[in-house]
Amino acid sequence: MLLFLDIDGTLIPFGGTDRPYPEHRPRTGYDPGPHAPHPLLPRLDPSLGPRLLALGCAPVWATTWLDDANAVVAPWLGLPPLPVVDWPRTPAFGGLHWKTRTLVSWAAGRPFVWLDDEITATDRAWITAHHPGPALPHRVDHRTGLTDADFALVETWLSAPHGPAGPRPRPPGLPPTTAPPFTGPDFGGPRSEPE
Repeated sequence: MLLFLDIDGTLIPFGGTDRPYPEHRPRTGYDPGPHAPHPLLPRLDPSLGPRLLALGCAPVWATTWLDDANAVVAPWLGLPPLPVVDWPRTPAFGGLHWKTRTLVSWAAGRPFVWLDDEITATDRAWITAHHPGPALPHRVDHRTGLTDADFALVETWLSAPHGPAGPRPRPPGLPPTTAPPFTGPDFGGPRSEPE
C-alpha cells in the first residue's frame, strides 16, 4: 500500500487560525546540512514521522518540495529518504488537481492513500473511474495539518477488507472530509506547478 504525502498544509499547517501554531523541535540528530532551515518547519510536529511509518504503508513524497523533502523534512520527522514523485508538466483540467493523474499513473494499479490539503470531489471521482485498485484520497485541513482524526480515518480505511474494486474512495460509515476549500498560497518548498 502506497502512502502519497504532501507537505504544505498536510504536514506543515498554515493559514486560517486565530491562535499561534505550536512550535516543535526536530527529532534528535536533525542536521539540515547545507540547506537553510525553512521558516515554517517549527510547525511540523516530529511525532508525525513515527505515526506515518506505523500505518504500515510505503510512504512516497507527493509534493513540490521534490528532493528537498528528503533533505529537509525527512530528517526533521526522523524518516529515511523516501521515493519522490517527479512531476511532469501536467495541466489541471475540469477541476481536477494537477497531481491526480500523475499519482494514479505512479500507483500503477497498486492500492494507495493520498494525503493532501487540496483534494476535491472531482479528484475522488476521477480516481474511482481511472484507478483499478483501492484508493483513499483524503483531504487534510490545511489550517491544522494531519490530526488524530485524520490518522483514525486512515487507520480505519486500512483495516477494512478491500476486494479487487475496493471501497472507493472511502468505506461506508466514514464521514466526508470536513476540510475547507484551499484558499491561500502554499508557503512551502519550491514549486514546479502552482497548487
